Amino acid sequence: MKTKVLLLLTMLLTLSTINAQRVNGARVGYIDMEYILENVTAYQEANTQLEAKANRWKTEMQKKQGEIEQMKKNLSAERVLLTKELVDEREEEIQILEGELTKYQQDRFGPNGSLMIQRQNLVKPIQDQVLTAVQDIAKKRRYDFVFDKSADVVMLYSAQKFDISDLVLRTINRDVKRKGRAAKLKEASEKTKFDDTEKEVNPEIEAKKQAAAEKRSEREKVLEERKQKRLEEREAKKKAYEEKRKKLIADREAKKKAAEEKRKKRAEEKKKKQEEKKNGKEEEQEENEGGGAGNGK
Repeated sequence: MKTKVLLLLTMLLTLSTINAQRVNGARVGYIDMEYILENVTAYQEANTQLEAKANRWKTEMQKKQGEIEQMKKNLSAERVLLTKELVDEREEEIQILEGELTKYQQDRFGPNGSLMIQRQNLVKPIQDQVLTAVQDIAKKRRYDFVFDKSADVVMLYSAQKFDISDLVLRTINRDVKRKGRAAKLKEASEKTKFDDTEKEVNPEIEAKKQAAAEKRSEREKVLEERKQKRLEEREAKKKAYEEKRKKLIADREAKKKAAEEKRKKRAEEKKKKQEEKKNGKEEEQEENEGGGAGNGK
């Protein structure tokens, strides 16, 4: 609350000072940086590309997260079939992938991530152009103060006639067109100059380029070898796990089959004994019936 009161008092004092200076002939103008950026073609195109890149990064993160979630589900379903060692290996692999995902997220979307850095690099050239244009306009039109309406400065009131944003835009676009024409003229001049002549090769520069290319190639080779080694290690772990899992399942199936055969054998023996017992009773009954018939005669 105190901070807000102090800020309001500061703004009132600033406005009072500006009003006092205007009475003495001071000229004040303002710009809207957000409006200017939205209407600069180069910024719009670069921002669209940056948003597309950010969406690709988000899609990659979602894919990685989905793979991790699937691994967790698989581990939960197969936990009863796995030994403690295999469970620990699977959990460690999941933790490693989660750590890599967190690092990837920070590298892309963190305070010092690629998105923030590239956005700053995107805005800075435009801001420099705006600053140059504002300085030129202020000098030509003799403005004493030029504020940014979209910045932290609180503007309680701003008359449209003091808004020079469109003037800044016209200045920037005019500079862009002029630079574009100059670039085309330079390109045409260089093409005419070197069309019929062989470009001179500096041996020292070429040697440096060759050394840099070899160094870059060596670095890429080392990185590729490290990447391949990590992939081989991961594949070896996966292969070992699959072999252990298959062996465990095979042993389980073998035990189950052996138990089933043993049960089946006991059932057959029991059935055989019952049949033998039944046959014995029938024979005994026949003998008894035969003996009774003989006594009757």
